[in-house]
Amino acid sequence: MAVRIRLTRAGRKNTPFFRIAVFDGRTRRDGVYLERLGHYTPTAKDEDKKIVINKERLEHWMKHGAKPSEALTAIFRKTGIIAKKAAKPAAKKKTK
Repeated sequence: MAVRIRLTRAGRKNTPFFRIAVFDGRTRRDGVYLERLGHYTPTAKDEDKKIVINKERLEHWMKHGAKPSEALTAIFRKTGIIAKKAAKPAAKKKTK
């Protein structure tokens, strides 16, 4: 089972709010997740409230082979949650 760490969209129009969750790779974007790790609010003015994540659980899932999506990898690098060279983003699916 390929495990991914992805964002799920929530919130209302023009006020985005994303949950950070662990998914089976075959699950749709807003489908059932294995575990919720935190949330990301890009419109928050306070940097501490912009991203809230359980770092212990994130490390646990990454040790067991879960890969963050490209968007999450960029967010993690920008905020300094993970080292710039430590995480490789999950490969995108090729569509026909």
